[in-house]
Amino acid sequence: MTVTPHRNSLFQSRKELHHVLSRHQQIAREKKQAQIVSLSQVIDAVDPLVILQRFATSGQPAFYFEKRERDQNDVNEGVVVAAIGAVAHQTVDGANRFTTAKHFIQSTLAEIATYGSFDLPLAGPHFFCSFAFFDDASPQDSRVPAATIVLPKWHVSYCNQRSVIVANLCIHAATKLEQCIDEVWQTWQSIRSIRHALLLPAIDHRLLRQTRDVAGTQHFKQAVQSALSLIQQNILSKIVLAHAVDVVSPLPFDAIASLHNLRQLYPGCYLFLSSNGNGQQFIGASPERLVSLHDGQLETDALAGSAPRGKTVNDDVKLANRLLHSVKELHEHRVVDQFIQQQLAQLGLKPQRLPLRLLQLSNIQHLQTPIHATVAAHTHLLDVVAALHPTPAVAGMPRPIACDYIRRYEPFERSLYAAPIGWVDHHGNGEFAVGIRSALLNGCHARLFAGAGIVEGSDPDRELAEVQLKLQALLQALV
Repeated sequence: MTVTPHRNSLFQSRKELHHVLSRHQQIAREKKQAQIVSLSQVIDAVDPLVILQRFATSGQPAFYFEKRERDQNDVNEGVVVAAIGAVAHQTVDGANRFTTAKHFIQSTLAEIATYGSFDLPLAGPHFFCSFAFFDDASPQDSRVPAATIVLPKWHVSYCNQRSVIVANLCIHAATKLEQCIDEVWQTWQSIRSIRHALLLPAIDHRLLRQTRDVAGTQHFKQAVQSALSLIQQNILSKIVLAHAVDVVSPLPFDAIASLHNLRQLYPGCYLFLSSNGNGQQFIGASPERLVSLHDGQLETDALAGSAPRGKTVNDDVKLANRLLHSVKELHEHRVVDQFIQQQLAQLGLKPQRLPLRLLQLSNIQHLQTPIHATVAAHTHLLDVVAALHPTPAVAGMPRPIACDYIRRYEPFERSLYAAPIGWVDHHGNGEFAVGIRSALLNGCHARLFAGAGIVEGSDPDRELAEVQLKLQALLQALV
């Protein structure tokens, strides 16, 4: 992989920008091949969600990714990034989708020249990726590719109380250079000058919308009962079954306002949006990290086993203690923990575990075991994603059998639900969340997804109550 770096102190004037782009246009003419130029600029802190609302249009792909955590000084820090448009784009189907996606990223990077503050967090070219749960689309879900990888035209990030703008430009021999420079310069200035907050809907139509279960609660409970029969026969040790709800609103759903609500309700979760530019937007607030990789250090989590939060402090403590000592929930968690360690070991890694702990959200709490490992340079982040997805936390064990029965029992396509969504940068760093607690928006229609892990000792009524609790978080936020 070759990414050509250049000095940081650029683009204080249009003349400097013209000098860089005209040089690459000359190269494009000589080689008779388009050149991709990535320009990074540091600016005062802006909210990428505001940038997404201000600059994204319905006819182009867009992406949003946020993970914030409060530090010891109670400052809400973390990483937030919004990406708009596409300079390079690939969709992939089939069992080799992760390998194909990796090769697309590597081959595209080999042709990119980078300028500006490319060594800062989230500077330089980034590829934003969303994967479907299954590697083959069913006929009724053919609009959702098994993998989508986008090098955006623009991305704006927030990290460590400052922001970076990245413009990725495709320069052809016939590019109208002055027009291109005008667009880049004006967009930079517009982003720099934005200080307003989100423009939120004046009217809340949640009271007017209609909600229905896709297949009915009785179908879900029957599926759980059938799964328990397979577990008793030792065909499965665990399976995760999802439930889906359709919501129809009198006005189109507002993905940005919904993300803002999720941000307020679940500040410790991953927030995400993946928009295909054809009217469909996949959003959610997931507590589950699939994997992150930074400077050779990999982090992932075993996250399985759930309980509601208590309405009082005493109730909350009792529910937490019950979760920490539940034979059923600990078994469900152990299946995920062992799977992740085995998969990482097969990649030649040596995973290390931290002690089991609770991940407590506003309405639910989970058993969590953080896992970390050192990764050699030849192991790509997407190699790890391919090895881990789907974990038993969203599929089951044995994995192939569980996935087969998921398609038999669930009367809807999972699409992007419970699948990897995240980014990879030009250094090979990146982060992927698991797209649970999520919704697929399409105009005035939304489909909401949530799932529950079924193991020996599961009860159909309790599992239904768990998925309804998870769905309520989305219903509360969706506008």
